[in-house]
Amino acid sequence: MKVSDVMGTRAVAVRPEAPFTEIVEAMRRFKVGALTVIDADDHPIGMVSDDDLLLKETDSTSAGSVFDSRRRRQEHHKAAGITAREMMTSPAITVTKDTVVRDAARLMHRYRIKQLPVIEPATGRLVGTVHQSDLLKVFTRPAEEIDGEITEICNRLYVDREHLTVDVAAGVVTLTGHVGFRSQISRLAAAVHGIDGVLDVENRLAYRSDDLTPTPPLL
Repeated sequence: MKVSDVMGTRAVAVRPEAPFTEIVEAMRRFKVGALTVIDADDHPIGMVSDDDLLLKETDSTSAGSVFDSRRRRQEHHKAAGITAREMMTSPAITVTKDTVVRDAARLMHRYRIKQLPVIEPATGRLVGTVHQSDLLKVFTRPAEEIDGEITEICNRLYVDREHLTVDVAAGVVTLTGHVGFRSQISRLAAAVHGIDGVLDVENRLAYRSDDLTPTPPLL
């Protein structure tokens, strides 16, 4: 599943010169926790989050020190800022419509952010936003869709789908039945676990032929 399948087409953005009050008003009006900061060509150059704005309250009276870490110095700078340019986190971490949902989730986790600007690859312009809540939609996929992907995986791995029973419930896939070779079991289970919307795989498969255990030579 790609970002285009779950993203929102409305992107709330501000210019670098936007003052503090305008940013707060935009967040409250559109009920979002972060805004994309865009340049004159609509290219994302940073993000301003509600955490950045709260530094005004938590850090405004704190005096900086030469012994502060880089992160603390950045927080002092943001707390003293009055425009989006001064308060934003830059550069903007972006994705495209073709980015795989799992990759977008990894970016959010790595950079500890709750949303990502979606850009048009050819122009770099902002075309939408994807939120954490959007990515969670993959875990509400219909069981029929997941079952269909499992059939495609079986075809790629030369596994006879007719010999398998697949049960999908609450994101857990239970595989029962048998395959031709022992080596196909782990590959099939791993591929099914990689399907969007699958939380876990209960592997109850048997095999007809053991192609992993060496056959002792005949004397």
